[in-house]
Amino acid sequence: MTAKDFRRIALSFEGAEEGSHMGAVDFRVGGRIFATLASVKEGYGNLMLTPELQAEFIAGRPDLYLPVHGGWGRDGATHIRLAVADEDSLRGALQTAWKLRAGKNSKGGRKASTRARRAR
Repeated sequence: MTAKDFRRIALSFEGAEEGSHMGAVDFRVGGRIFATLASVKEGYGNLMLTPELQAEFIAGRPDLYLPVHGGWGRDGATHIRLAVADEDSLRGALQTAWKLRAGKNSKGGRKASTRARRAR
């Protein structure tokens, strides 16, 4: 799979939008990032998972998934190797990340940003 495939699939989910975070392409639902192409030069797409889901993904397919380096990875951010991924595995992984963020949006809405909270 390629970055173009990653983008196509990420944007196929309801409410998904493309944005930018720290100079990298990201994909959001309800303003929350569920995936990025921040590591595309290294051959990875990035998924925003929970640490528990990350562990399951890696245990099931260590050839396909690995944690993002450092604190982001400890918090569940997960690389997917684009060259190894097929349509089904990439779609399933992105859908999982999308559902996590979409679910947070439906549970009482988004929290106000730090700037908005300070302005109150």
